[in-house]
Amino acid sequence: MSEPSSSVTLEVRVELKPGILDPEAESIAKSLALLGVPEVSSVGTARLYILGFTGVSAHEAERLASRAVDRLLANPVIHRVTISPARPS
Repeated sequence: MSEPSSSVTLEVRVELKPGILDPEAESIAKSLALLGVPEVSSVGTARLYILGFTGVSAHEAERLASRAVDRLLANPVIHRVTISPARPS
């Protein structure tokens, strides 16, 4: 059993599943071509949430992050979610 750490920071990345239309990405791709960057062959969008937890273990922080995803941050029908340790800034 791991000891609670002073703080745990996780990244929650929320992306559209393959096959789900991404109008924002389509608009960006078209705009990049118009701005002289036609070499970009694909664009996708994602939301990145940085969740900081205090007084809980890394395992508990992941459980709480999953709960936040299930209740608020993503729709399981259209989104795929990745939870990982935050990169040091």
